[in-house]
Amino acid sequence: MEEKRLSDLFPSMVERRRHLHRHPELSFMEKETSAQIAGILRGLGIDTVANVGGFGLVAKIRGELPGKTIALRADMDALPIQDEKTCEYASLHPGVMHACGHDGHTATLLALAEYYSRTQAKLRGEIRLLFQPAEEVCPGGAKSMIEEGALDGVDVIYGVHLWTPIPVGIVASAPGPLMASTDEFFIDVQGRGGHGGMPHKTVDSVVAASALVLQLQSVVSRSVDPLDPAVVTIGSIQGGTAQNIIADRCRLSGTVRCFREETRELIRERIHVLAKNTAEAYGAEAQINYMMGYPSLVNDEGEYRRFMKVAPGVFGLRAELSPKIMPAEDFAYYLQQVPGCFMFVGAGNPDKGAIYPHHHPKFDIDEDAMLHAAGLLAAMAESYQDEHA
Repeated sequence: MEEKRLSDLFPSMVERRRHLHRHPELSFMEKETSAQIAGILRGLGIDTVANVGGFGLVAKIRGELPGKTIALRADMDALPIQDEKTCEYASLHPGVMHACGHDGHTATLLALAEYYSRTQAKLRGEIRLLFQPAEEVCPGGAKSMIEEGALDGVDVIYGVHLWTPIPVGIVASAPGPLMASTDEFFIDVQGRGGHGGMPHKTVDSVVAASALVLQLQSVVSRSVDPLDPAVVTIGSIQGGTAQNIIADRCRLSGTVRCFREETRELIRERIHVLAKNTAEAYGAEAQINYMMGYPSLVNDEGEYRRFMKVAPGVFGLRAELSPKIMPAEDFAYYLQQVPGCFMFVGAGNPDKGAIYPHHHPKFDIDEDAMLHAAGLLAAMAESYQDEHA
């Protein structure tokens, strides 16, 4: 990995990231973003297939030396959040912003496209760049890209997430499970409405739903092994139209996060049983819509060891063991198909205002993290090719 060559590309990373930040597009709507990326890639003479799994792109850079096929992935989508930053690159699209760093991921991968397109004579095998749509919204873009052949022939895959909870200059990952699975559920409690002054003539859906909220808190505390991390959260409860009307219907919605498939199935079963039985205890009925989302992201242990070995040699980075975290990532689907490693790259810096959490209206990154991310991905790829030469 040639640090000088990558460093020379840093100004273009910043320029492209800021352009993307001004012009964000939501999940499954990344048409202009995709077209812009395709134009850059084709301008570099890179073999590129567009509209893979939606607005995704697959770019292939083939070296002149024999070797393995390594995939590198970036996500492209933004979030439905109003940008509240005061800076020259703030979002120009009301109610839409890059509040998770995906603009930085895309700019990083574009820099690597330029880097590898200039070094094909020394490149082993193939570098395959995956520009993925719709990471933020289930079912996500990774699964559909895989179904359309994005991973065909790939030997290993690497991905990064610019991460403001970690200071710039530090990178982190973990062997095995790193990020949780994510499922969603919607429960409609159907009662019988009526006058607020005559409750004995009704079946109060709000009371039944409220009891269910408390019952669901027992799923993790009394059904899941205490040493097995899991979360059941009720995010909303909606019922009723006026203070003197007993509502005939009340809706609960929530999310489930965990790391083991067995735990995931257990929680799903318990939610169904508790919803049905609690509603019946109050004379109501429960209709459950349970949506299985992304699986847990599980890193290959050998590729994690590679990360710990190569990261300290990249721009003086410090590599750390990451704790498991409950946010989810559809990069998990790639890791179900081929070995690989997902890595967090520190992007927080109070001196540059990069202090806000992901999905915050004032979210921003220390852009130096993009150079660290590019170097880390290149170093991982080079190490893998060297090992299998």
